[in-house]
Amino acid sequence: MTQAPARGAGAAAAPPRSTAAAAPLRIAILGTRGIPARYGGFETFAERLAVGLVQRGHAVTVYAEADGAPGPDTWHQGVRVRARRRPAWGPASVLAYDSACLWDARRGFDLVYMLGYGAAWACWGPRAFGTPVWINVDGLEWARSKWGRGARTYLRAMESVASRAATRLIADAEAIAQRYRTLYPRGAPCDFIAYGADPVLPGQADAALLAPWSLTPGRYHVVVARPEPENHLLEIIEGHRLHTASGGGDWPLVIVGDVTGGTPYQQQLLTKASDRVRFTGGVYEPARLNALRVHAASYLHGHSVGGTNPSLLEALACGNWVIAHDNPYNREVARDAADYFAKPAELAERLNTRVAQSPEAVAQRADRARQIIAEHYTWPAIVDAYEALMQAECAHRRRPS
Repeated sequence: MTQAPARGAGAAAAPPRSTAAAAPLRIAILGTRGIPARYGGFETFAERLAVGLVQRGHAVTVYAEADGAPGPDTWHQGVRVRARRRPAWGPASVLAYDSACLWDARRGFDLVYMLGYGAAWACWGPRAFGTPVWINVDGLEWARSKWGRGARTYLRAMESVASRAATRLIADAEAIAQRYRTLYPRGAPCDFIAYGADPVLPGQADAALLAPWSLTPGRYHVVVARPEPENHLLEIIEGHRLHTASGGGDWPLVIVGDVTGGTPYQQQLLTKASDRVRFTGGVYEPARLNALRVHAASYLHGHSVGGTNPSLLEALACGNWVIAHDNPYNREVARDAADYFAKPAELAERLNTRVAQSPEAVAQRADRARQIIAEHYTWPAIVDAYEALMQAECAHRRRPS
């Protein structure tokens, strides 16, 4: 496969950086569990974007889930956090929560930014009151195996609805943006603005934090992923088995993720547990995650249905030797700083290659990985790109505070 074309940091088509003279905006960010981030990529993104915009003088509200009656608004680093109840309705609870947030945000904001398109139909609420709505389309949500046929049909329909309900779509990978432009040429414009990561140097990651798992720095391979089939954990385990069976090495495979046995797929994963395949469970402390990544011999990335995956960016930011599933999204991000595999046998070959590398070659790859982050995926540049596009969108819609 050919490499994805190079591109600059931030949005491919974003206007220039807004000036200090531009009026501050009132922005609502919806579709997360809330901030500070304690769950996943959307929460981390919402926090970094919201705090960055506040530091530039804008007023930002992030909506957050409440299990019961929501309390008064709170504040986090200058960002207003506004809670709304998420009912216990199973899968429908997320839709009910998102819809309630959209209705609450229908007035009082210059721009509403919804993360995810599951409740795309409800985005007409703010638009009916004259408020522009952006939708972050993330990856191919409808393709995730966790959804049944009915949910997949619904999400596929919402993908189409999003192209008409939003005033603008945002994709965090150019490949996803191009897909929307091709499938929905008459829909809302779709812009590419990337996700971000913070570089982590070896001296910033304490190897002593590996002690609970009895790991030796530089002598294990690591995966950080949710236990879902589209993340190819079973294939990674099989590739590692073939690697060790061929005499390539005996360094263990460490899988970081909340594998509890709660699904048939997770149960199948747990049958593979051994001294050579170790499950750590969920690890959410940044210092421990950084230590697990920085001191790994390689980072194995099996994600296949998303856009720009935060875990892959964080691995590059840690200078990991990345071996990634071969798809356009991963190639767009990691470029020439990764090896790629499609089948377990190919992964075994890539692992064999990795363990044979000299320290100099490993250091060169680490430098290249961090260079990609510095050139394309820094949070300040991404916040700049968002601010510029938001100012351009709202320039002719401004209302008095």
